[in-house]
Amino acid sequence: MLTIHAADLQVWIVQLLWPLIRVLGCIAVIPLFSHPAIPQRIKLAIGIVITLAILPGIQVPAIEVLSWQGLLSLLAQFLIGISMGFVMRILFTAVEMAGFMMGMSMGLGFASFYDPQAEGQTNAVAQFVTMLSLLIFISLDGHLIVVAVMLQSFETMPITTQHWQLNSQAIASLGGHIFSQGLLMSLPVIASLLITNMALGILTKAAPQFNIFGIGFPITIGVGLLMIWLSLPAMVQPINHWLIDAQQQMLQVLQ
Repeated sequence: MLTIHAADLQVWIVQLLWPLIRVLGCIAVIPLFSHPAIPQRIKLAIGIVITLAILPGIQVPAIEVLSWQGLLSLLAQFLIGISMGFVMRILFTAVEMAGFMMGMSMGLGFASFYDPQAEGQTNAVAQFVTMLSLLIFISLDGHLIVVAVMLQSFETMPITTQHWQLNSQAIASLGGHIFSQGLLMSLPVIASLLITNMALGILTKAAPQFNIFGIGFPITIGVGLLMIWLSLPAMVQPINHWLIDAQQQMLQVLQ
């Protein structure tokens, strides 16, 4: 007859609980996995599968679960997971900001709706660019890279009783990353629309009888859509570069 002692059950729970909390914290924030359309049970199942996959390659210390030390370790693992997912979320925030700037420059600020992923108002161009970047993220095996970084995090930030603290300098640099990369990605569209608006202004001065509001709005939308279409092949390279940088930054946000 198979008998299971309380000590054995305690070891099994500890071996699975600490890595699972870190993985679930990362899944709760990281794009693609944290989408509201995915049910909570599916997210929990994904977290358990990832934890079971990386469990043979890590070492989990024997920490008492029902203790203050175990509670602090539990909160630390959840903080590490959320911080790692936050770095990857910054990447898509920069892309979303680029799409927002494109849409506002094209005059599509009124074409906004509620985005459940961002939990706020966004325009159609920002939503299109975000979904496109998500497809590029999947095509570049970004989801597999995230799993690999999770496994690597247990080597650089092992499960111990010592406390971790946020790297404020790394977080501040990530905030600047949103604006710089977002502006860089939207620069072709913004520059072309600036030239278009200058040409329309000169046309208005040369021929005041033209209805600038009647012809300017479709022209700016057409030029903006044309530049987005022309710049689509070039979006793969910067997103790939940001994905490589995010791998290192996910491990540097904590110290």
